[in-house]
Amino acid sequence: MATWILFGTFTLLMLIGTPIAFCLGIASFAAILYMGLPPLVVFQQMNSGMSVFTLLAIPFFIFAGDLMVRGGIAGRIVAFAGTMIGHLRGGLGQVNIAASTLFGGISGSAVAEAAAVGGLMIPQMKARGYGADYAVNVTSMAALIALLLPPSHNMIIYSISAGGRISIADLFTAGIIPGLLLAFALAITAYIVARKRGYPTEAFPGYAAVGRAFLIATPGLLLIAIIFGGVRSGIFTATESSCIAVFYALIVTLTVYRSMSFQAFVDATLGAVRTTAMVLLIIGTAASFAWLMAYMRIPQQMIDFLGTVSDNPIVILIMINIILLILGTFMDMGPTIIIATPIFLPIAVAYGIDPVHFGVIMILNLGIGLNTPPVGAVQFVACAVGKITVWQAMRSIWPFYLAGVVVLLMVTYIPALSLWLPAVFRGQ
Repeated sequence: MATWILFGTFTLLMLIGTPIAFCLGIASFAAILYMGLPPLVVFQQMNSGMSVFTLLAIPFFIFAGDLMVRGGIAGRIVAFAGTMIGHLRGGLGQVNIAASTLFGGISGSAVAEAAAVGGLMIPQMKARGYGADYAVNVTSMAALIALLLPPSHNMIIYSISAGGRISIADLFTAGIIPGLLLAFALAITAYIVARKRGYPTEAFPGYAAVGRAFLIATPGLLLIAIIFGGVRSGIFTATESSCIAVFYALIVTLTVYRSMSFQAFVDATLGAVRTTAMVLLIIGTAASFAWLMAYMRIPQQMIDFLGTVSDNPIVILIMINIILLILGTFMDMGPTIIIATPIFLPIAVAYGIDPVHFGVIMILNLGIGLNTPPVGAVQFVACAVGKITVWQAMRSIWPFYLAGVVVLLMVTYIPALSLWLPAVFRGQ
């Protein structure tokens, strides 16, 4: 009955439009009252869930990403991507994906990427004859690349949800090949759709223009090497790298580009504070929810149930992927990671699946959910920028969904895509 109260209350509140943090907190409180536990437990678990030192990386990376958008770094990266591949069929769609890949290695946030790259690319694409739905769909799916590339915020949340036993450096490294594979699959899909619709090509500006754009974008691109190289080599932790990212973004925007006004700095600071407050409240209430599930032995019950269905890891992974895809449709990514990791990670480990590999599967799977109504945060942002309805975008997004699902299946059943690069960096 306690399990029914926990999930029933959560589902009911979510269906009537209650913010996700309150759904998690109230459901936890209701279940604890039914079980006769002290209500203080909810707040203790919320506090312990938010009082994790590694979580400091999230607000600093959010702040760094906002500074880069407002300081012009994102615009210069888009310009560089445009000179490289803008001459291909559906050139601006390819530029969108390339820019998302480059900027994703700096921001680590799919929503920030959809807002930054979409704000620059969607108006240009519409002005040059591209369909608004095409521009929005390319933007929203390409934004998911940021989830897999360092410094992905969600990789950090997954590591913490797994008890801090999984190396963030390994997770950062493991997502690189799947992230690039997703970019490649989306680029092929964008080309096919653009060719079918007869979208124009752009003139190649020449190698000299590519070189100039690269030099202009280099200060921003260097941040990718600083973050990844520093964390991977052990020079600094993920938390320390986030602080360095903020400092570096300020230096570049104030002294190199000289494009950061005082008002833009204030807006970036306030935006980062608001986003951080929302993220941490969700993390805290989700931690309480996850503790209750562990207390009621729900993960063990799930392992026992799946064991009765099949003992084949291939079948188990299919079932987990389907469940996560459904959860991602109705829940935001952060709380889903915190809730689902304690349930499904023990199952994955029990069937011989590496925790790092499973983390990449979960991040990519739930990322697809960010483009699926009714809780598709990335799609909502892209549609707002493109000034179209979610329904208009959904009618033509299926080729990009298909590309994402194909990559998900490849990542799921070819562990080397995730595990080879971390092993190389560890010298194994």
